[in-house]
Amino acid sequence: MLTQTTTRVLEPSDLDAALAVLDREPVANAFVASRVQVAGLDPWRLGGEMWGWYEDGMLTSLCYAGANLVPICATPRAVRAFADRARRAGRRCSSIVGPAEPTAQLWRLLEPSWGPARDVRAHQPLMVTDRMPETVTPDPYVRRIRKDEMDTIMPACVAMFTEEVGVSPLAGDGGLLYQARVAELVGSGRSFARLDDRGKVVFKAEIGAATDRACQIQGVWVAPEYRGRGIAAPAMAAVLRYALADVAPVVSLYVNDFNTAARRTYRRVGFEEVGAFMSVLF
Repeated sequence: MLTQTTTRVLEPSDLDAALAVLDREPVANAFVASRVQVAGLDPWRLGGEMWGWYEDGMLTSLCYAGANLVPICATPRAVRAFADRARRAGRRCSSIVGPAEPTAQLWRLLEPSWGPARDVRAHQPLMVTDRMPETVTPDPYVRRIRKDEMDTIMPACVAMFTEEVGVSPLAGDGGLLYQARVAELVGSGRSFARLDDRGKVVFKAEIGAATDRACQIQGVWVAPEYRGRGIAAPAMAAVLRYALADVAPVVSLYVNDFNTAARRTYRRVGFEEVGAFMSVLF
């Protein structure tokens, strides 16, 4: 047994202990928890390493190190240890993202060697609801996207990602990884959209992470020519109905603090701010 404060790469045999840490904050940890529940802790299946921080032999904090670097239930001492490990390994991730306080500390420690970042979004409200809104009727035209509609949904996904992140997901590998992720969401029934009478996407969103305790809506997008027409709130209510009925009892999302229109829409549908995330984009 480990008897001192230390950090190490977790192994498949550490799965139960890691899940116990993730379960302490099921909403904030939904993204990583959903991956671990499916893939376990094998780095090849997980798509990255899971680092563990031990105090007196107990696993108390985690950090997922894959395409994203994500501190999980991370104490200040754990963050310092994770930063040391990340600095030694060198930057392999495209972003650092997680609860605002530990993510900010992690970035302060890594910025001298990893900076500058392409963008830092220091305060992204984390919003949660567990019920349908009383004053917004779900849009009946929002539905699940079928597997044979990948060519329909993919341009909207690319447009959303490019607008949100500032770079195209088709760069680098030509979009193979991104297309595979979209296909995974479509195949699992977690991609939703409303199409107009020409078959073009008017609205889209996905349930990007899901556990039996919480799920997270992501990729919310309204086609530019349809913005300002009151489409978003009923469409979000429709996705929320699917999420609560079929996926998890609590639904969350996080949003850029400067996106006042989106925050207003989410509040109208019943989401309440319960915390904040932070994202550092490279």
